[in-house]
Amino acid sequence: MLEFHVATPRDRAVLCGRGRSRRDFLQVGALGAVGLSLPQYARAAAEGKVRPGHEKRSCILIFNLGGPSHVDLWDMKPEAPAEIRGPFKPIRTKSDAFEISELLPRHATVADRFSLVRSCRHDGAAVHDAGWQMMQTGRRFTGGIHTPHAGSVADHLLGRRSDLPAFVVLPQLMGRGGGNLPNGQAGGFLGKAHDPFALMADPSQPNFKVPDLLPPDQIGVTRLDRRRKMRDVVDATTRAFEASEDARLLDDNFQAAYRLMTSSQAREAFDLSREPEAVRERYGMNRFGQCCLLARRLVESGVRFVTINTFLTVFDEITWDIHGSKPFTSIEGMKDIVCPMYDQAYSALIEDLHTRGLLDETLVAGLAEFGRTPKVNPAGGRDHWPQCFTCSFAGGGVKGGRVVGASDTIGGFPAERPVGPGDVVATIFHSLGLDHTSHLPGPAGRPFALTDFGTEPIRELFA
Repeated sequence: MLEFHVATPRDRAVLCGRGRSRRDFLQVGALGAVGLSLPQYARAAAEGKVRPGHEKRSCILIFNLGGPSHVDLWDMKPEAPAEIRGPFKPIRTKSDAFEISELLPRHATVADRFSLVRSCRHDGAAVHDAGWQMMQTGRRFTGGIHTPHAGSVADHLLGRRSDLPAFVVLPQLMGRGGGNLPNGQAGGFLGKAHDPFALMADPSQPNFKVPDLLPPDQIGVTRLDRRRKMRDVVDATTRAFEASEDARLLDDNFQAAYRLMTSSQAREAFDLSREPEAVRERYGMNRFGQCCLLARRLVESGVRFVTINTFLTVFDEITWDIHGSKPFTSIEGMKDIVCPMYDQAYSALIEDLHTRGLLDETLVAGLAEFGRTPKVNPAGGRDHWPQCFTCSFAGGGVKGGRVVGASDTIGGFPAERPVGPGDVVATIFHSLGLDHTSHLPGPAGRPFALTDFGTEPIRELFA
């Protein structure tokens, strides 16, 4: 077992003798560390890290902050007592294998294109950020080791396909979760060069623009010239650093950031005004809906991995966190607030990817940090429950209309085929075609195998 973490040279690099970190140097406006410019994909393919036929694969990971109630949405128990089954009824879907909640009528029309895993679980604390961490990286952070996000691993092994970064988070990184824990949306021990590019803007706003992603004549000659010369700070400080591997990587990342900032391809990919108004309205003119549309545009333009946070925190807005008592909503509150938005955007994304011929090459993974208690609480809500919950998978080689695993009669624990966070992340790697024998440069110089993230992918999804 890995028991300690030693900072890598990338983490330790300090510039200018003033405590300025490499992260600070890479923070080109709002761009941050956006990946490497090395021809990693060709190298990965040559080394056999990608299975043949998977070269075009991408992933859209929808993370449902707050923890949706599986018993009220995906894994209903209509025969259970009222305090278990809740107020809603199941409806038939386009799949013969499962019914879902009446709150998700548009999901029902595309149910032949996604599959459900009803036996997910984890043994982490019943706090939001513990689940965020485990479900996005496959592991609990222990001994000071921060495991990289699945998108960061794809970035490291596969690299970028275009001027766009390999890994993007929409609309921005997760906020607070209550447990004061790292949320897992970072490069971890792979280094900050593999942190995601975070949009940091709401694409549903009329004046939506990506910060610093503007034509050169709008950025300004002086501003661009200043950023071109940032590397001169390093040159003037120390020749020893300039000759190091860190300096080469620093320069590569600066060039990648600069290329993104001035790329017409990137500007077009992020430009939602190029979409017909009817398409935008089909997704929903709200933050989550427009993030789903933007995710489709990004994978269409070559981005390998997009994570969409349905919400940014569980404290400042109504989310899936349905405790019942204020400021949270109740089970009934999902009907009017959260479910219509989610139902519209998710179904639009699946339909759009299918119509455009992108679904077979794009895995859409719907994850969450946990489910909700089988029994309704006195406030008319349900509380945190990591012992059993449901995740969904579509596209990327997944056969739709299936159910993997099962919960017990009240949705409290897996009754068949328990699935842990490592299995979920391994499934994402499998869809992307990553060779599970591949190794990463782990903490303290120790190799870290992809199999260390989890055991086996959920192969029933692909059979």
